Amino acid sequence: MADNLYIAAFLLLQVAFWVQLYFITIINSRFSKYKAVDEEILIKRPVTVIICARNEEKNLEKNLPLILEQDYPEFEVVVVNDCSGDESHMVLRGFASLYKRLKVVTINEHERFKHGKKFAVSLGIKAASNEYLLFTDADCEPQSVHWIEKMQRHFKNSTEIVLGYSPYKIYPGFLNRLIRFETFMTAMNYFSYTLASKAYMGVGRNMAYTKSLFFKGKGFASHMHIPSGDDDLFVNQNARPDNVSIEIHPDTHVWSEPKRSFSAYFTQKIRHMGAGKAYRSEHKQMLSLQTGSAILFYLSIIALIILKAQWWMLLSFYLLRLVVQLVVFYPVLKKLAYKDLIWRVPVLDLSFNFYILVLSIVSLFKKKVKWK
Repeated sequence: MADNLYIAAFLLLQVAFWVQLYFITIINSRFSKYKAVDEEILIKRPVTVIICARNEEKNLEKNLPLILEQDYPEFEVVVVNDCSGDESHMVLRGFASLYKRLKVVTINEHERFKHGKKFAVSLGIKAASNEYLLFTDADCEPQSVHWIEKMQRHFKNSTEIVLGYSPYKIYPGFLNRLIRFETFMTAMNYFSYTLASKAYMGVGRNMAYTKSLFFKGKGFASHMHIPSGDDDLFVNQNARPDNVSIEIHPDTHVWSEPKRSFSAYFTQKIRHMGAGKAYRSEHKQMLSLQTGSAILFYLSIIALIILKAQWWMLLSFYLLRLVVQLVVFYPVLKKLAYKDLIWRVPVLDLSFNFYILVLSIVSLFKKKVKWK
């Protein structure tokens, strides 16, 4: 019996190892080798920035001027004040008196009709005067005044969606490093697959698309019943091999506040995983294989340690995968402003994959989540 378990665990380790090497060296290396060209911006299209905010008084006060004072000739900012119970309306009223380009859409609480973020986003899009839409959140800070300028430059030829990058701010502690590692892994993945003409998601903290694409694809109609997914499900539904571009210039990074407790982070990730269930079948399969093989890699090593396999053999598998990871990950971590994480990859990769395993199990039993 023990011999059979040993053989099964060893076979699983080999399969997981080679599958992992495929995703790291073939898929992720696309973005690792990617060199962005900072070309001259010849056309400056009118842009509408859309922000949906619920009880974001402090964040609006702090971050909205960074959006309103972008160095760009023709743009407007639409803020959807979504049933806020704080003083957001007063903050927005004050900014509206100072900035003519600010447009405020207010949604009042309804006793019986409850809605998610997608309803607020839809109203913001309908209120937009321009074809080119750029999205972020109230707790986000653009790295520079050239954010709008550089994001909109990709709207040429057949491009209808532009995927940007939104890192979380750096604070001390393991939770912050785990959140940033997860952000890095997610961004590396969706950028890599986009470069492979297989775009499957984007992050609403820094993403752009055309108004005509939104209405052509009937907005969020097919997944309005899912609380999350105004960003990733929209891309998943509307991306084609030739209509998605990426933008990673440091000037376009949009920094966001990370969660400060494991419980808040856990709730956020459960909400995000709910949207993943509605991805296209091909995307669910490839992502399940990628994440599943990483989890299986660690589980099979643990099983073989218990079964008293030769330590040098297990160490060889582990170190070879780790070396390949470090070679591929380091250029990406530099691009994504997280190079401080490189020497923490062994601990963070193990922690991240087991965290995903726990999330996947818990998400099976979760029914309802809210966007705020």
